[in-house]
Amino acid sequence: MSLTPDISELLARARADLRMGVPVVLTDGQGALLALAAETLTAARLSDLRGLGGHPVVAITARRAETLKARAYDGDLARVVMPDSAVATWVRAIADPADDLNAPMKGPLSTQRHGGAELHRTAIALTKAARLLPAAVTLALADGAGFAARHGLTLIESANAAPHLADRSPLHEVVSARLPMQVSEAGRLHVFRPEDGGEEHYAVEIGRPDRAAPVLARLHSACFTGDLLGSLKCDCGPQLRGALAQMGTEGAGVLLYLNQEGRGIGLANKMRAYSLQDQGFDTVQANHRLGFEDDERDFRLGSDILKSMGFSAVRLLTNNPAKIAMMEKTGVAVVERVPLKVGETAHNTAYLATKAAKSGHLL
Repeated sequence: MSLTPDISELLARARADLRMGVPVVLTDGQGALLALAAETLTAARLSDLRGLGGHPVVAITARRAETLKARAYDGDLARVVMPDSAVATWVRAIADPADDLNAPMKGPLSTQRHGGAELHRTAIALTKAARLLPAAVTLALADGAGFAARHGLTLIESANAAPHLADRSPLHEVVSARLPMQVSEAGRLHVFRPEDGGEEHYAVEIGRPDRAAPVLARLHSACFTGDLLGSLKCDCGPQLRGALAQMGTEGAGVLLYLNQEGRGIGLANKMRAYSLQDQGFDTVQANHRLGFEDDERDFRLGSDILKSMGFSAVRLLTNNPAKIAMMEKTGVAVVERVPLKVGETAHNTAYLATKAAKSGHLL
């Protein structure tokens, strides 16, 4: 029936549930898990969880496990057995590194090494998709479908969910309108919306670029602090304004504004990373302590948008070789890399050095 939610719609519902602290049920052919986001876990919900019996497990990424000195027997994740004495604040401390230096002794932590971890992997992927800390409190269920029905919880079949969580959702242009700007009165803003209910992305078109020729293009990830507030901790704001200014000077170009704040971890987690940087960690180390990879963005979104707008070749404004490689791999030719070296300050020198040394940026 067409009124029944499909898997992408169920995943959107699950993301919203986890953000509110509501559990979801994950199933596969082998079993079922009740899963809650560690970040939004309350004492009341933890009490209810314990009332079900069994042994709760906190699923964390291998990056976070490395910081906690917990063995990640499952490769990319660790299943930490929750002690009987654990309270909600203990769970949040396992997920959030904010007080790691003040209270480093959280263990010894016991982690599971037997049994499948695919449902735990799905739980972590859902917390990431919800822009929460990548950690989930889980409990094995004997009858996942029945439990979900009795309690009105969202039920997710892991096998159906995996492809949607691993890949990007198709984008469709919703609307475009003329937008005169300081850099060019001949501006136009295109709004693209993914089918999975996630963040919208934008294309700022300057002039009337020839679709048959390489277009001056920039893939710019949203940075609330840099783009809007003028943060001195990064070079994002100057890059945004510099790219638009160059397009205005040349009379044509496309700037893609992708809502992948904080290298794809969301603004709240980016602020957590900033706090860790104030403790002495660089930007990559901070992401790892939070449980994320160096960069969680999906630059293929930019390629999808450019191709949908009729562009097949670009002169790419970037210092990041990964963007060039992605474009070439996904069918958009990069005929020229146009450097964009702006915005260095006394506050971001170390940040830029880390981008060059650990992320390969050409600075």
